[in-house]
Amino acid sequence: MSLSQAAWKAEQAMGHNDNAITAQDVTNPGLNREKWGDPSETMKALCWMGKNNVQMVDTPKPKVIEPRDVILKVTGSTVCGSDLHLLHGSVIEMQKGDILGHEFCGIVDSKGAEVTNLDIGQRVVASFQIACGDCYYCAQKLSSQCERTNSNTIEKGMYGGNTAGMFGYSHFTGGFAGGQAEYVRVPLGDVNLLKLPDDVPDEKGLYLSDVVCTSWNCVVDTGVKEGDVVAIWGAGPIGQMCADFSFMNGAKRVIMIDQNWRLDFVKSKYPKVELVDFSKLSNTKGVVNRLKEMVDGRGPDVALECVAGEYPKSIAHKLEMAAGLETDTPEILNEMIESVRNYGRVGITGVYVGYTNHFNIGSLMERGIRFIGNGQAPVHLYWHELLKKIQSGEIDPLKMVTHRVRVEDLDKVYAKFDARADGMQKVYVETKFSAPPCKGSPALTTY
Repeated sequence: MSLSQAAWKAEQAMGHNDNAITAQDVTNPGLNREKWGDPSETMKALCWMGKNNVQMVDTPKPKVIEPRDVILKVTGSTVCGSDLHLLHGSVIEMQKGDILGHEFCGIVDSKGAEVTNLDIGQRVVASFQIACGDCYYCAQKLSSQCERTNSNTIEKGMYGGNTAGMFGYSHFTGGFAGGQAEYVRVPLGDVNLLKLPDDVPDEKGLYLSDVVCTSWNCVVDTGVKEGDVVAIWGAGPIGQMCADFSFMNGAKRVIMIDQNWRLDFVKSKYPKVELVDFSKLSNTKGVVNRLKEMVDGRGPDVALECVAGEYPKSIAHKLEMAAGLETDTPEILNEMIESVRNYGRVGITGVYVGYTNHFNIGSLMERGIRFIGNGQAPVHLYWHELLKKIQSGEIDPLKMVTHRVRVEDLDKVYAKFDARADGMQKVYVETKFSAPPCKGSPALTTY
């Protein structure tokens, strides 16, 4: 047993959230059709079937279990970089048959008796986290830290506290079925669904579920302000949105670090962003030295991490992760700490799930670096404000969308996404319930 596995086992007995209020571990209505599924109707859904194995299956349509549930006809979903952590087995507590997908929008199909603020047929987008609306954190709109929707004892033991429950993201975060499917059950739907106005098509409103709010939180929580120079690690959709949002919050320069065609995509869509291809730098301090050269010898004011901790660069960290001696590599974190100026700020939005070794805590302390775990973004805190920015055209989520695909092709899409093939960045996943494509949507690609 590895060190990290032993830690998880040891922590299982520590604590339980007795205040949990909503049905959990219902990741597949087919596991108990009489209790959780519609006996008369099936749907297509993408299920995790083991490490590096996802499959499209026919499974029962979910049904209302609790009086505040809402059942949605899914009209749009997407694939997130963090879904790959599930695919790779980097996030624990996955079970065969779990329905994936934490970003989705749809139409209200049915609802529990206590849901009075939504009508059948209403267009809505879901928050990727499930909040009760009443606890200490929810009262502050910090929905990602809800105290009542995730009673997983392993998470509490590892982290010292629980996050909110999350859709399609393992039993570690509550065990709720996701929205990469034709239908989805939304617990506490009266709190966790945002109405979409007619002037915001699904292809834009969908991304309020996660990526837009997550990127905004990364920028404002790390404190990007007027005149800052911002460096962003990762040229994927989160990094791209962070670039836009950094400029919106007053940054005078944005520098993005990545490699290959992803930088070409950024150059074509975000011409103000300066680029650093780390693969063309000669040594382990290449990124640090290059950023110092670019910014007055001191380095950027702010560093934003939009990658994640499961991608080691060096042989040493590959071996440590393979041996279970760490769950996440600190290499990018150390680059960020060493790159920013003294008293600079470092924000962490890419997913880190456990423990790391060889972390440069000395530089952090001695140089006064502000190291900020941005956490799972509190969607409820931002989504009304950001919806207005989408309505006004100030934010255009379609800038990062490269593909429109069918839900029935999602297993193949995961393979393409994981291989970084076909120039795939953000996708829009349509179902049989989707409206015709809006202006600016990519043409449909079938696999």
